[in-house]
Amino acid sequence: MKRALKLLLSLAVTVAFSWWAFRGTHWAQQWESLRSAKVGWIGLYFVFLTAIHLTRTLRWGCLLSGIERVPFRPLNEASGIGFMMLIVLPFRLGEFARPFLIAERSRIRRSAAMTTIVVERITDGLSIALLLMVLMVFLPSGTVEARYVHLGAYATFAVFGGGALFLLFSLWQHDRAVALVRHTLGLLWPKGAEKAASVVDTFVGAMRQLPPRRELAAFFGLTALYWGLNGAGVTLLARAFSCADGGCTPLHLSFFAGYVVMCVLVVGVMIPAAPGMMGTFQAAVKLGLTLFLPAAVVSSSGMAFANVLWLCQTGQQVLFGLLFMSTSQLSFRQIAGRLSVDATEASASSPSVTTGG
Repeated sequence: MKRALKLLLSLAVTVAFSWWAFRGTHWAQQWESLRSAKVGWIGLYFVFLTAIHLTRTLRWGCLLSGIERVPFRPLNEASGIGFMMLIVLPFRLGEFARPFLIAERSRIRRSAAMTTIVVERITDGLSIALLLMVLMVFLPSGTVEARYVHLGAYATFAVFGGGALFLLFSLWQHDRAVALVRHTLGLLWPKGAEKAASVVDTFVGAMRQLPPRRELAAFFGLTALYWGLNGAGVTLLARAFSCADGGCTPLHLSFFAGYVVMCVLVVGVMIPAAPGMMGTFQAAVKLGLTLFLPAAVVSSSGMAFANVLWLCQTGQQVLFGLLFMSTSQLSFRQIAGRLSVDATEASASSPSVTTGG
């Protein structure tokens, strides 16, 4: 019953954001933009997506190196399948995929691997929030759209900054952090307070297995490269909709604008929605484009760009996941069933916080 309610709520979010994203869309002009899209730029974007996947995979390997140095092939398989599961499974079950898959391919425990996922999420959330706040300094702040973006950046920074501070406090004062969770959560959720404190205790213990300084520096360097490739890829894909033949409304996006749109998109897809991020994805791209382009361009070529961006990202991750799943001789049902059990156990231990991305 609880999962059915969550599914209905996520579908309601998807419908609401899809309505907002596609209202006022000029469908005929959008179709012309799609027909006139330059395949070469779309193909180049797939090259960027492959580089992004490899960067993200190697970055995770740097975090895991404090526990065990995992060879590239099993690391890549776990990443590819895990990223696909994150997109296609409901209730954020895909978050448990990479820890489960890497535990099957190494001596790393799932709880320790899950710790690295949390560190990734916090690092990415803080990086995007800080980057967006810096970029917004150079944009007018009087419009409604700009205020929404500022609010999203501040909220993201507050959530992930708070998470980072708690992790640092937990590493510094392990026992006090566990006691803090036990006592504060006990006021709201007495039955689960002890279990949640146990989870925090295990989590902090795993956090002490951080990689060496060299690997940690590589992690942050690859993080910068990862987001750099993402922003550049968004900008270059927009060039596919320049409409050079004059048959549609041209879309022109500078690199500065491309990085702003990328940041707004990352914040937007943190909103819990149905599998595939349909609706929230297009709405976030539309909001980002509205900061730079006239409404007539956004509602035609802009929405065509948003849909192709979504299709490319989703298609690439699903394709890689299916490819690695076939080479690993794993079935979708087998992985999804195991993840469902893990998620049930986790939710019984502590309340979950969705971080997205």
